[in-house]
Amino acid sequence: MFPRLHIVTDSLDVVRGAVGHGPVAVQIRIKTSDRLAYALTTAALPLCRAAGALLLVDDRVGVALAAGADGVHVGADDLPVAAARRVLGPSAVLGATCRNPEQARAAVADGASYLGVGPAFATSTKDGLPAPIGPAGIAAVTAAVPGTPVIAIGGITPERAATLDCYGVAAVSAIAADPAGAAVELLAALSSRPGAAPSRVSAS
Repeated sequence: MFPRLHIVTDSLDVVRGAVGHGPVAVQIRIKTSDRLAYALTTAALPLCRAAGALLLVDDRVGVALAAGADGVHVGADDLPVAAARRVLGPSAVLGATCRNPEQARAAVADGASYLGVGPAFATSTKDGLPAPIGPAGIAAVTAAVPGTPVIAIGGITPERAATLDCYGVAAVSAIAADPAGAAVELLAALSSRPGAAPSRVSAS
């Protein structure tokens, strides 16, 4: 099953702590260079494989391919979804960032496997983010793309994860201080409420 908890990190220590407690996806997010992103991805790969965790790379399609990761997540300023899908091929996992139903439907049509939607709540993790779309915004995107996993990101806590109307959540700052404990709490929160099983986690 496609993981309902996504761990977004630039730390191998976080990867070590977060995997092995249940089904998770690890997204390597390095903003500085391909070289550093590649080094962290290749270091994280055996940890993820041993734990059965999915390994994704944020933004960097070339790094994901070179390192043998499971896929990529692209944002609004990255390679377009359709272009990323052409480069990655049909079997790789491809996530796309969106904020509303129109963007969500377009991303799915272009080959996105899942959608990262937000920010759900206010967060200081990343500068320059738009205003939060809130639980109603997350629910609207979920309703617009039935069968495609919607992963909420931005200000996620276990309490909020348990109430959002979406398939899963992505954690950044919530996981950093205590990766193992936070992963356990978030997985428990997600399992406490229903989530529609996705019908697609790769290309259309």
